[in-house]
Amino acid sequence: MSLLVLGTASHVGKSTVVAALCRILSNRGIRVAPFKSQNMSLNSYITRDGAEIGIAQAMQAFAARIEPDADMNPILLKPKGEMVSQVVLKGRPWKDLRISEYYRETDHLLSIAVASARRLIEEYGHIVAEGAGGAAELNLYSRDIANIRVERELCLPVLLVADIERGGVFAQVYGTLSLLPEDIRPRVMGIVINKFRGDPALFEEGVQIIEDLCGIPVLGIMPVFSIPLPSEDSLSIGDKRSGNLPVKIAIIRLPRISNFTDFEQLERYAAVHYVKPGEPLGEYDCIIIPGTKNTIDDLLLLQSSGTATGIVTARERGIPIIGICGGYQMLGKEIIDEGLESRCGRYDGIGLLEVTTRFSRYEKVTRQVYREALLNGPILSSMGVVKGYEIHMGETDRAGDKEAFAGEGAVSKDGMVIGTYLHGLFENQSAIHALLSYLYAKKGLDFELDSTDQDRDMYEDLATEFERHVRLDPIIALFCD
Repeated sequence: MSLLVLGTASHVGKSTVVAALCRILSNRGIRVAPFKSQNMSLNSYITRDGAEIGIAQAMQAFAARIEPDADMNPILLKPKGEMVSQVVLKGRPWKDLRISEYYRETDHLLSIAVASARRLIEEYGHIVAEGAGGAAELNLYSRDIANIRVERELCLPVLLVADIERGGVFAQVYGTLSLLPEDIRPRVMGIVINKFRGDPALFEEGVQIIEDLCGIPVLGIMPVFSIPLPSEDSLSIGDKRSGNLPVKIAIIRLPRISNFTDFEQLERYAAVHYVKPGEPLGEYDCIIIPGTKNTIDDLLLLQSSGTATGIVTARERGIPIIGICGGYQMLGKEIIDEGLESRCGRYDGIGLLEVTTRFSRYEKVTRQVYREALLNGPILSSMGVVKGYEIHMGETDRAGDKEAFAGEGAVSKDGMVIGTYLHGLFENQSAIHALLSYLYAKKGLDFELDSTDQDRDMYEDLATEFERHVRLDPIIALFCD
């Protein structure tokens, strides 16, 4: 048997619950794979064979101690704006569709998703599947291939997750269960209340009320915790709080920001702020332009809002400027679009790197890579070999600047402007140390990495926390058939 984790809404913690269960089951010698039929996220990951999936499913695979696989997230939607998303099917770009066009593909996409789930069950024996958004979206039932329709095909027991932090947990749980289709409701075997603050004993009466109302056991109350798991999507940006640390880093909060998980490890050592276009940049020690699903539209916004000028001004003051993926493309002299990224035309870039990017083919580079940082400037010179992954459309040609990494990227002559396609760069300890030791030294401070970071297993921490607060016997029993 397997399990489907559904939620009362988006961002209630379904992904975290799935990751915790994957590690708990793995620790008990039970082989299991994560699965999410349809995900909508601009935070993605590249598997060993070059397939693109949601980063949450990669995280869950690592928790299960298995390699991420395209079948774990067969349908990934990457919003581009104006109600259009790129559809990534079994890890490869399929086509760009408006939402109305996408719904006409429901039956076809469901068959692909179900086939992926069944292959995972055949290979691993069990899956812990994750729904998307809220489970009780009545207007979507006929085309809900992330929750209701995939559940009807797979017929799995259901664990329902609710978020108490945002309030209204009784309405969340009772309303969701009441509105689920009659054939789905009896399959709900338990409830987990997530993101509780304070003493869970104070909610004992609340648990009793929910169980009396719903006739379904509350298996646990999970507290808010600080385990640094990668964020699944942009909803998590609003939860971020910058610490009171001596170095301040600005991440430009592009409207279509992608893979901002690239910078989450920096949050342990620097005050990382997600700065909206138009907001001032004068107080920051480093500025990073992240990836985006629509380079040209976000570039035009940076220019019209004055942020592009602010970045150039910061560069003139000697502030390091780093562009990752789409941010790298923006830092160049020009972007030429033949109608694949946005609208046909030639667009001036920010102009801090001597590179030109051209969008001429509906093809995406997706690969895991190791790159050696070249000895160009004080930051790259101490970085060494780093691991990451590339996810991009467009081809970028250097004109005058040197390579930042062997075979890729560009860097200004003084090493203060760096552009690269390398996602995951700042998940490397050497890259974190190279950047932050430079920024700390400019303030007359020493920087040291926390040595416990290298040995810490966040999935083990998550499993331990989950086991402390959730009654697992009814869940484990599902996987012992």
